[in-house]
Amino acid sequence: MFKLLKKSLQKTISAITQIIGDKRETISKEELEEILITSDIEYEIVEQILDSLPNSINKISLQNALTSVFLDKHIKPAKELYSAKPFVDLIIGVNGAGKTTTIAKLANLAKKDGKSVMLGAGDTFRAAAVEQLGIWANRLGVLAVTSKIGADPSSVAYDTINSAVSKGIDYAIIDTAGRLHTQTNLAEELKKIVRVCEKAMPGAPHRKIAIIDATAGSSAINQAKAFNEMIGLDAVIVTKLDGTAKGGAIFSIVRELGLPILYVGVGEKPDDIESFDTKTFVDEFVGAIFKEDS
Repeated sequence: MFKLLKKSLQKTISAITQIIGDKRETISKEELEEILITSDIEYEIVEQILDSLPNSINKISLQNALTSVFLDKHIKPAKELYSAKPFVDLIIGVNGAGKTTTIAKLANLAKKDGKSVMLGAGDTFRAAAVEQLGIWANRLGVLAVTSKIGADPSSVAYDTINSAVSKGIDYAIIDTAGRLHTQTNLAEELKKIVRVCEKAMPGAPHRKIAIIDATAGSSAINQAKAFNEMIGLDAVIVTKLDGTAKGGAIFSIVRELGLPILYVGVGEKPDDIESFDTKTFVDEFVGAIFKEDS
């Protein structure tokens, strides 16, 4: 369990090893500061972490300090999956972040849980997105609602939920466009989709999930902030964490957005996704610094 999460941090761990060399029993604040900044943790968070620690830092004290980032009171908990039928996830993110592939991974997870799934191809502005979602639906053996390119994405969302309700589907996942001509157009489009989902089924969408590309660094966090301001996000899925040595961005994502991380995506296959586990993440990060017996 959590093998993918550990694998996704290999580049980050290698970068830490280059900074400190051999593992230690303790490190100084100066050394830790370099590690945290190199790992792409926002400096405000770095300062908060350092302020809570003694000058000579051991494994347990750093584990506690890093874990506290994820336990901050302003971070809202994720809604329980399948708490409604159909349970509706609205997937949001810029083009290239891995939205469509992540949708396929979520559908695959649900199928493994014995749930029925329906996909909604709401990114009607890109032919490739609609086509790719249809291909994934066929490959995974799940239902999909699609329409012509340029069609109203809200109507696709409505049809997806309406069809899922009538067919007794457990889980509906709706894609959205990552970019329109202007930020205002995108905001209004997403707000309309959310309103229409609520009309189709009170309480839907049950989660509005941002897909964040870990390799994009602070720009990805800023993009997610913009989406959060538009419609209010509920959670985050981080993709491509294995492609960067800046795994510390996870801390920044949680603290800056105040949102839980549901999954980490690694690779392009349907099984290349794993639940995010705070303890495993912190243990792997800290384990790159300290000796096992510290």
